[in-house]
Amino acid sequence: MNRDLLRSFVEIADCRNLTAAVARLSRTQSAISVQRRKLEAELGTTLFYRRPKGMILTDAGDRLLPAARSVLAELNRARALFTMQMTGQLRIGIPDDFDEAMLEQALSLFSRRHPGVDLIATSGCTSGFDRAIRDGTLAIAVCSSSEGEMENVFLEEPTVWVAGKDAQLPDNGPISLAILDRACWWRDLPLQALKSASIPYTVSFKSGSFSNLKAAIRSGFAIGILPASSLCSEMRRLGLSEGFPSLPISHRMLRINPNAAPQLTSAMSRAIREACRQRAEAAQQLGMLTASPPSEVSL
Repeated sequence: MNRDLLRSFVEIADCRNLTAAVARLSRTQSAISVQRRKLEAELGTTLFYRRPKGMILTDAGDRLLPAARSVLAELNRARALFTMQMTGQLRIGIPDDFDEAMLEQALSLFSRRHPGVDLIATSGCTSGFDRAIRDGTLAIAVCSSSEGEMENVFLEEPTVWVAGKDAQLPDNGPISLAILDRACWWRDLPLQALKSASIPYTVSFKSGSFSNLKAAIRSGFAIGILPASSLCSEMRRLGLSEGFPSLPISHRMLRINPNAAPQLTSAMSRAIREACRQRAEAAQQLGMLTASPPSEVSL
């Protein structure tokens, strides 16, 4: 006995009419008749009498009806454990240097699966996200660092020197550098790396916007550092062969407010991780040469 057979039986019993049961079940009359006969064959008994005014339960049908209702109710309760719509509000912080395709996919996955949740996303510098998590302004946040706390890291990707596709590097003299004008490791890392390698530079472009930083690099006005996934066809990667020092891996970490609704933060965490996997798979399938997909870290 499966759910469909029992449901057809209960609907016929309630309607006492095959045509009305067919309308409720959105099935053909022949399909419902087949299900009724199959259930009767499995039980080795007759469940209905056919009368001019409709379908009447036999004594066996009367005995089965309460049991069938109970089984269907339990099955519905079990299904509701996984289909019950979540509600509430979730505030998430996303770095503005986060992979755009991955961000779009993560937000899309979450919104489609949980339309009853009021999702409020904040994008910007992660330097303030830890405090926002502590004071409850954010429930969950993706943070970035060049020195990740490994137990919290869920994603890793290379940090690279980048120039415009047709940009000319100076043979002599300082290089033109573009940096983020805000207190975070994205600002400090290129300065420290160039000083350690004794490479002269001039800070030619500053901006608090990561998008503006990428625009300055694409234009060929200055070079800078970016997550490898941010590269596009209008950029080229620089490395040891051009005299630039190696850079540390960029780590992505999830910060979660312990007082936030766990079902909501867990659902968002799953969406972000799934988006990460899909991004990597898509990059491999397309054979992307200009971007290095991030790699997921198993926790």
